[in-house]
Amino acid sequence: MLCAISGEAPQVPVVSAKSGNVFEKRLIEAYIAENGKDPVTGDDLSVDDLVDLKTSRIVRPRPPTLTSIPSLLGVFQEEWDALALETYTLRQALVQTRQELSTALYQHDAAVRVIARLTKERDEARDTLAKISVGTARAPAGVDAMQVDTAKLPDSVVARIEETQATLSKSRSKRPIPENWATGEAIQLYKPTVSSEPLYPGGKSLSVDSTGELALVGGVDGIAGIYSTSKQQIVQTLKVDGPVTGAAFAGTTAVVASATGSVKFFNQGAESASFDSHAGEVTAVTVHPTGDIVGSVGVDKSYVLYDLTTSSVVAQIYGNASLLSAKFHPDGHLLAVGGADGQIQVYDVKSGAVAASFPMQAPVTNLEFSENGYFMAAVTENSTEISVWDLRKSKIYKVLQTGTRINSLAWDYTGQFLLSGGPNGITVQQYTKSTKDWSESLRSAVPAVGVAWGTSAQSVLTTNAEGVFTVLTQS
Repeated sequence: MLCAISGEAPQVPVVSAKSGNVFEKRLIEAYIAENGKDPVTGDDLSVDDLVDLKTSRIVRPRPPTLTSIPSLLGVFQEEWDALALETYTLRQALVQTRQELSTALYQHDAAVRVIARLTKERDEARDTLAKISVGTARAPAGVDAMQVDTAKLPDSVVARIEETQATLSKSRSKRPIPENWATGEAIQLYKPTVSSEPLYPGGKSLSVDSTGELALVGGVDGIAGIYSTSKQQIVQTLKVDGPVTGAAFAGTTAVVASATGSVKFFNQGAESASFDSHAGEVTAVTVHPTGDIVGSVGVDKSYVLYDLTTSSVVAQIYGNASLLSAKFHPDGHLLAVGGADGQIQVYDVKSGAVAASFPMQAPVTNLEFSENGYFMAAVTENSTEISVWDLRKSKIYKVLQTGTRINSLAWDYTGQFLLSGGPNGITVQQYTKSTKDWSESLRSAVPAVGVAWGTSAQSVLTTNAEGVFTVLTQS
């Protein structure tokens, strides 16, 4: 008597009253609960149709195939054959998988090589484009500079620019000269009082923080440093990936540009962000009056805007020539850039469109806005004169003859004193608003590639090509 479901002798046998088939009780009850039918005939069947059979306890005999050694060996042989067949199948699958993986890896390697080659060709093309000489070609009148790889400025950035412009433009004309500000008579007495050892030779820039305590300098060895004027020593060392070509303080953040095209931000001596938007040397960096927007220009004919609050690039605008200098207007709505083609282009920061152009006679190496917002000073390569433009009339207001080659400019907070420095010394030109006259307040033989004003214009700070940092004050 065998179960019709399992084919084995049932432990608790029952019989179907309808079909007469014998089942193991637990199996048939489970089947009825799930299907409600007889598993053999397919007729409807319920538990009430099952009749218990009375039988003695059945001891299950061994299957007849396992009752002798030859039968056991036969079973083992069958299992071995099945195992060998399964192993063979797995090996075939493994070989196929390896082949597919190898093909995928070769395809990936080829794709990486193609991407690397295209990236190299792109960089070479950009570098070649950046080195193309524009000559005397000029863009047609009224045509904006070509814009590439740029998008509309984020609303948050535009809002900060507009708010800063509204605040500064209203207060600028009414801003009095601070009581402790240096006078022309005091500046005439300035002499070198502090000179450091050579710090970073070959540097091109100098920036002083808002306190006048810290100065940011750099050199051709790819190292920039923050120099404490009171301690007369380097307090922080900043490493970049090439000769330092530009440096500026944006609040407490040190911005350093290099000849490799990178612009790096440092906070507390640690690098906080790095960008390689320029294809070629970065020639200058400048900080927006908001303090959290930075601009850079390079030989790739573009200027780039960075948002310090999000550590991101927010715009990149291309022009017609390599750019050598840059400066934000004191109100923050304009950015002036000096080109290798002798043109000064003034861009609207929010739209990226050219708002005005000022022709010069040679590559424009330095720009500086007066704090009154009306004047812009510009210097060309190897020049000994400073061109002061009147932005309201778009014409040259005054040409200041210094008699020495000029590398750097710095206008003081009040707009009275224009500091210039070069390899043969520094000068300070004073503008008297009441008489609209210019006069020379200081001439010193201290060589300088970078110049800046100290606190309240009570000192003049310089750095020279050998990396020597010098402070000039009243003796």
